Amino acid sequence: MFDTVLIANRGEIACRIIGTLDRLGITSVAVYSDADAGARHVALADIAVRLGTASAADSYLNGDKIISAALAHGAQAIHPGYGFLAENAGFAAACEAAGLVFIGPTPDSIEVMGDKISAKAQVVKRNVPIVPGLAEPGLTNDELAEAIAAIGFPALIKPSAGGGGKGMHLVRAPGEVVAAIAAARREAAASFGDDTLFIERFVQNPRHIEVQVLADQQGNTVHLGERECSLQRRHQKVIEEAPSPLLDEATRERIGRAAIETAKSVGYRGAGTVEFIVSADSPDEFFFMEMNTRLQVEHPVTELITGLDLVEWQLRVAAGEPLDFGQDDVVLTGHAIEARIYAEDPEHGFLPTGGRVLSLTEPTGEGVRVDSSLREGLVVSSDYDPMLAKVIAWAPDRSGALQRLRAALAETVTLGVTNNVEFLALLLSDADVVAGRLDTELIERQLPDFGFRAVDERMLAAAALLLQHRDAESASAGPWGDRGGWRVGASAACHYRFDTVPSSRIRSVRTVLRDSATYTSIDDAPEVVASITVDGQTARLTFDGSSTALHFARDGDRLLLATGGRAYTIVEVQAVRDGADSKTRAPELRSPMPGAVVAIFVSDGALVEPGSPVLSIEAMKMEHVLKASVRGTVSLMTTVGEQVSGDQIVASIIQIAEKDEPDTSVPAELAAKGAAS
Repeated sequence: MFDTVLIANRGEIACRIIGTLDRLGITSVAVYSDADAGARHVALADIAVRLGTASAADSYLNGDKIISAALAHGAQAIHPGYGFLAENAGFAAACEAAGLVFIGPTPDSIEVMGDKISAKAQVVKRNVPIVPGLAEPGLTNDELAEAIAAIGFPALIKPSAGGGGKGMHLVRAPGEVVAAIAAARREAAASFGDDTLFIERFVQNPRHIEVQVLADQQGNTVHLGERECSLQRRHQKVIEEAPSPLLDEATRERIGRAAIETAKSVGYRGAGTVEFIVSADSPDEFFFMEMNTRLQVEHPVTELITGLDLVEWQLRVAAGEPLDFGQDDVVLTGHAIEARIYAEDPEHGFLPTGGRVLSLTEPTGEGVRVDSSLREGLVVSSDYDPMLAKVIAWAPDRSGALQRLRAALAETVTLGVTNNVEFLALLLSDADVVAGRLDTELIERQLPDFGFRAVDERMLAAAALLLQHRDAESASAGPWGDRGGWRVGASAACHYRFDTVPSSRIRSVRTVLRDSATYTSIDDAPEVVASITVDGQTARLTFDGSSTALHFARDGDRLLLATGGRAYTIVEVQAVRDGADSKTRAPELRSPMPGAVVAIFVSDGALVEPGSPVLSIEAMKMEHVLKASVRGTVSLMTTVGEQVSGDQIVASIIQIAEKDEPDTSVPAELAAKGAAS
């Protein structure tokens, strides 16, 4: 066994690998970029090595720097985690050339399975079923169009060189084919540097089933059961579970054998995942999609139902040890479900977010596991993947696992970074999810009916009482800090004005102390008795006779509240603004996510109409165009290339009427660029 291992990754997977290394007494070497200098994996590792700037090309994708760091600190092996260089055959070969063990399969296995066309050709030789279609290298646009016409609609256009939904297009009618092929070419070239495409029949009511395999260097291969990964958004997994509620024992055995044959077709070693697509209408029929030649994000659910540490077995296999168990020794016990926590805003198209973690509570309890990169004070940037943590629950059966996971999410608090915890809880409560009626389009179909958070009277009262508590504790404020005005005799009322996010509705709260009780009224509604007790960053609110536990944090003029898995943002409004003359208002354009300004479509002072594109912000390979909501003149507050934070004001518009139109124009080249966008 190795005595020192370098982890060529970051975030929660680096922390998770370090946990196993610590348990086995192996020295861990972490690498980090400037953006991750304060990251949790850096603090956990025995040794931490700076690679370079925040750019992935200068840090986590720079194989030469990573190999140099491993050699400099006496590592015998490199664990790539997932993402970055984990499925890079060139990096695996470079490790071997430098005398280092790459903890994963051989470069040849990675190369064959990394190309979906060659992977399909390889598994067909082992009688593994594939989706009908045309998968050949070098297909022209006309050949792709002819293939679609031959297999019929709907059909999927897919890139050969990558995954994650990038470059994938579903066509349902002949009129969509030409534009879809062109778009798929562009996106595949931009994402993978390779615009090779192939065609597959679209499987109706598709379910995503994958099988975990484990193989040693002596030729022994086993499967560890399947995982259901059908709950996805934008072709990215959100919820995973094991075993699948769809498969019966006979199908489970058949799909497991197909996964083993797939692994043997390339002489696989280590942990890998074979992915299949299954129609919910024909659950006994499955088709090979691809093989991921690495550890998967969702590996904890397999660990919980098998009792095996997959990272430990990756290390043992890489060190040359044979598997000490066979297929008959693999027993699946109970049910496990995983929820991925992302820094994203589900109410606004799952846009990436960011910020500083101001308050953190992660769940504990029987059957609950958390794999996390979070710590209080951590700055979550838009430089890398937005996944922050995974919450996993195990129970003897599926309903128990669902119940435990929902309870665990209700305990999860990450204030300061907008995330998808509430969305996950709503998804896990959906009737179809509870019943196990899953498919890859369920989220898109059900999302409009999800009842996301709304700031209610309880939270408004809590905000006012928390501000009162803060003012009362301010020793320097003296009588001048009393919003009700210091006086002899009865207390005067305190008045607060709040802007509720995301509805942007101004709400008024009035509090007054009377007969040793505090009365609150919201927007002139009848008074309600309310009180709050504060302990650090937690509080207990009593409102109209009911009690609620809260977590809270302040971020400038924003008050962040969380309870029961729901998070709320309430902004204190210091000045009256909704009574101002509308002609003098300056509607603000705020960045919906941390990122870089990649284009500005108008000149400063230009006239814009509602819907006119003003500028574009990019983060995590997603581009978001900000458009004017009113007619007026633009005041720009940023430049191309500037890094902006989430909710930062990047432009404002002075609203004007037609008769007040200024003598200004948009340069022709900018207008054309904006129209194209």
